Amino acid sequence: MPIHGKHTVSIEEEKRLAALFDRVDINGDGKIDIMDLSEALHQMRVPTLPGQAQRILDKYDHDRDGEVNFADFVAYVKEHEKSLKLSFEKLDHNRDGFLDADEIVIAFKNMGVNIDRVEAKRLVTRMDRDETLLINYDEWRAFLLFNPSSDIRDIIHFWRHANIIDVGEDVIVPDDFTETELQSGMWWRHLVAGAAAGGVSRTCTAPLDRLKVILQVHGSKHNNIGIVSGFRHMLAEGGCRSMWRGNGINVLKIAPESAIKFMAYEQIKRVFKSNPDHELGIHQRFAAGSLAGAISQSVIYPMEVLKTRLALRKTGQFAGISDCAYKIYSKEGCRSFYRGYVPNLIGIIPYAGIDLCVYETLKSVYVTNHSKGEDPGILVLLACGTASSTCGQLASYPLALVRTKLQAKVTLGKNDNMVGTFNTIIKTEGLRGLYRGITPNFMKVAPAVSISYVVYERVRKLLGVEMT
Repeated sequence: MPIHGKHTVSIEEEKRLAALFDRVDINGDGKIDIMDLSEALHQMRVPTLPGQAQRILDKYDHDRDGEVNFADFVAYVKEHEKSLKLSFEKLDHNRDGFLDADEIVIAFKNMGVNIDRVEAKRLVTRMDRDETLLINYDEWRAFLLFNPSSDIRDIIHFWRHANIIDVGEDVIVPDDFTETELQSGMWWRHLVAGAAAGGVSRTCTAPLDRLKVILQVHGSKHNNIGIVSGFRHMLAEGGCRSMWRGNGINVLKIAPESAIKFMAYEQIKRVFKSNPDHELGIHQRFAAGSLAGAISQSVIYPMEVLKTRLALRKTGQFAGISDCAYKIYSKEGCRSFYRGYVPNLIGIIPYAGIDLCVYETLKSVYVTNHSKGEDPGILVLLACGTASSTCGQLASYPLALVRTKLQAKVTLGKNDNMVGTFNTIIKTEGLRGLYRGITPNFMKVAPAVSISYVVYERVRKLLGVEMT
């Protein structure tokens, strides 16, 4: 029998592995590198998560030259197949050599995750190549061979969640972290990577964000402020640097907001969970995320007011963040730091609800039309994140506009409140006035999501955070 490293294989097995190796070795040079593996996974329609191909190479590239030869490949496949066989047998309760929907329900229940038979059948169809609604070991192996983890919990998590990754710029509903991630401290690395991604994306799109604020506050049908004229005004009034006014405080508030939201979300989840091991349903995630968002916004809201005032400031008006805060406090009092708080709080509900609903709908549509576990690809992931974020912003935008006007203190007297500001806008500009400034807001969504994703992936790898 042929010997490859520590593994002895039969002639038939060697032929099977050689054929699989040739499929992965795209350029046919006898070695597999990251380009070969990434392209092969795409061609083979293997469901993947970002960084998965690199994790496989890192695990079996013993000489660290960025390439895996046939002997290393055989070692990976044989060791992984041994683990997959054990996990398959662990789930096959009736020992008939097949997994059915009922056994899937039991497997998830043992993990503390309750799913119904409909979802179990949908999961079965992702692996079921012969359309028998049963999974044999060959189908199980083919689906999971290029998933680097052999842990049964990781496999089930991958099986259920390897469809679409949410990469929205402003996610009201925080990420769910596993107990292992919480206990190991991996959660804070995720938060740091997310904060870095948010800071870079906000800085790159800051000119569009400042233009949006200017149009919200000063734009009307009686003046000609538009995208081009707005940029010209900023350049003429303060030069190129003025386009980033307000960005400093906008980046600074990411860290406290993310940390408070995360801590609040974890505490609220504990209240909602009847069993500590159970996952939250979509409605519970929405409620927990909205409450956590409301708590974090309540704490950092003065920074939101400062951001708006600094974005609207004229040259020389404020020396910096502390000077702006001091002048607001001296002239207007503490209450001004919570101007626009009510519409901001109300806006969390439609934004979080629609963002989450659109995401779950897109995920459901994808699973329905790609039952064999086809990898959606990075463009699909970014499109889904952009679409859900855009829809959420579209629904909550009128409240955001009213909030910004109140923060800027452009209305006084009896109209200096949420209802009065709404009435004034509708009377003077009509319904279209409630969406003033939305064009630059939409213009920044796609680049912000893309930049966030790229930076998050880079920082995540630097911090040693793995995607399971």
